[in-house]
Amino acid sequence: MTARRILVMIPTYQERENIDRVLDRLFTAVPYAHALVVDDGSPDGTGDLVADRAVGDARVHLLRRSHKAGLGPAYLAAMAWGLERDYDLLVELDADGSHPPEVLPAMISALDGPSRPGLVIGSRWVDGGSVVNWPKSREVLSRAGNGYARLALGIPVRDATAGFRVYRSELLRRLALSTVDSHGYCFQVDMTLRTLDAGAGVVEVPIEFREREFGESKMDRGIVVEAMRRVTRWGIERRILRRHRRA
Repeated sequence: MTARRILVMIPTYQERENIDRVLDRLFTAVPYAHALVVDDGSPDGTGDLVADRAVGDARVHLLRRSHKAGLGPAYLAAMAWGLERDYDLLVELDADGSHPPEVLPAMISALDGPSRPGLVIGSRWVDGGSVVNWPKSREVLSRAGNGYARLALGIPVRDATAGFRVYRSELLRRLALSTVDSHGYCFQVDMTLRTLDAGAGVVEVPIEFREREFGESKMDRGIVVEAMRRVTRWGIERRILRRHRRA
């Protein structure tokens, strides 16, 4: 496992209170990983804090962007950066502390399981997974959204909206990332669907998802609406395609 070059991609906007804690936990769990923080011009100085840390730690990298452009574009920029530098595994990790970096070694090990998956998801909604400090309304929304995605798209993944992930770089090179235009949390559904359509396996590893202690959640109604609209469209398109193939 230590022979692999691992890049952990961490999008940030207004995460000055959290980013040092997340990086400390990450490097304790996986000391040989590198971290790329993609900062969307945070006015609280998140990018400057990371830049200062990078001076003394070669594992820390910073990609600055001029303005807040959304989760999907941030990860796509990070993926392009990592693929250009030939990292073997690319990891998605939230900056707010909700994803437990301590589970990352188990997720990386799952890539070597019998199915040789292209993607491993840290999942809230498989056996052993859980959420902490979430209001019941948000849990119901997440479960219902994932259930709808599963039914509409005909996919077996229970937490397709999850943002804690490990991708094989060879899979990402096959996914035509330049055609991805999802911006919110439906970016995760989009990437899950593309992974399955590429014939790559997906494995879910249970995690305890813990709500952030500092800062404000980036979830809003627009993100939910975008996800529902796109999943519905993708589901209809897939059904039409299947009918044409049968015909």
